[in-house]
Amino acid sequence: MLVPLDSLTAPPKAARPEWLRAPAPAGENYRELKELMGRLGLHTVCESAACPNVGDCWNRRTATFMILGNVCTRRCGFCAVQKGVPLDVDMDEPRRVAEAVQAMGLRYAVITSVNRDDRKDGGSLLFAMTIRSIRERVPGCRVEVLVPDFQGSREAMRILMDARPDVMNHNTETVPRLYRQVRLGASYERSLDVLAYAKKLGPETPTKSGLMLGLGETMDEVLTVMRDLRASQVDILTLGQYLRPSPRHLPVLRYVPPEEFAQYRQAGAAMGFTHVEAGPLVRSSYHADEAVR
Repeated sequence: MLVPLDSLTAPPKAARPEWLRAPAPAGENYRELKELMGRLGLHTVCESAACPNVGDCWNRRTATFMILGNVCTRRCGFCAVQKGVPLDVDMDEPRRVAEAVQAMGLRYAVITSVNRDDRKDGGSLLFAMTIRSIRERVPGCRVEVLVPDFQGSREAMRILMDARPDVMNHNTETVPRLYRQVRLGASYERSLDVLAYAKKLGPETPTKSGLMLGLGETMDEVLTVMRDLRASQVDILTLGQYLRPSPRHLPVLRYVPPEEFAQYRQAGAAMGFTHVEAGPLVRSSYHADEAVR
């Protein structure tokens, strides 16, 4: 049974708890992958979004590739990715991503991108090209995509789903009440529609979404979003703690303790999600291959 929100609320300026302390990135695999990404001119969301798990994941030889450059056309209040005038689209990028996947010996690859509202297709064509390039170069490698909302374009979703990703992930990020602060330029209803339409186009393709907690949402609001996601036939859910990338970003209003994440995990199982990954350091693609299994 979920406990009342008030009983778990931490002071807004509380020190970061011990359960949120990730080790600094280091190790031979980490250095090798960093050199590989630099040599191939590739970006990863692990570094661009200052993910706390970069050391852990890279030492397990997993990484989330970020295509379409590293400059985003939106200005979300939580995200560390650079904002501004987007870079030219590099049509050779899918080939280099596939080369990196092969060099890393991956059997499961995650591909994401910045928002590209400057493009009619939102970048969906490059997602499709990347999926196909990986499969041509590394047969048997499964590919998960973590996509923006493509401004709600049905044609963009058709281009993406025609390439048949193994998992289609789109994050709702937060509760509807906080969208204007957290996801400037996005729409909660549009995100639900993206997920529902992906399932319509590919009924056998698992769909996935995620939320950050600690931005001022209530427990009831989180549970309502979880129910909305299930109504949109989302299969896999991730829940993690929001961490402020810099003083220019939205503040952390609350540190959600591990026991509450466990309660959300139980609630999600009862709602019918096939898998719920929930914990302070969980991110969209954290242990993504294990979630699908």
